Amino acid sequence: MSQFFQNKLPRLTSWWVIALLLSLLVFFIAPQQLPVSLYKLNLIALAAVAGYWIDRSVFPYARPRLDALRALDDPVDDGEAVEHEGPEGAELLVAVSNTPALYFMLGCMWRRAVIMAAAIVAVSLGA
Repeated sequence: MSQFFQNKLPRLTSWWVIALLLSLLVFFIAPQQLPVSLYKLNLIALAAVAGYWIDRSVFPYARPRLDALRALDDPVDDGEAVEHEGPEGAELLVAVSNTPALYFMLGCMWRRAVIMAAAIVAVSLGA
């Protein structure tokens, strides 16, 4: 029954609860520091948005897109299908995937993550 309730909660609910409890703790211990905490959280959020838009503007044709990932799931026409023996005699049909495109998408995602992390660290250290 707990599995049913766990799936109904939004993502990162536990992190929101922890953040709320820590904010309440800051409010009760040193209420004058709450605006400073909110200001710093705002700066970090703005840095994440700035990093995202820097990546989009510097690399307009190399974006990690979901439709490109969905295209990788489509069957490949030029690859040969290979039959494998699966468990208990089941036959599996495996097509050759487009690995260069997959690695390109992986590189795009890593590049975006590094640019966003660098922007967040730069603002966090400067503020």
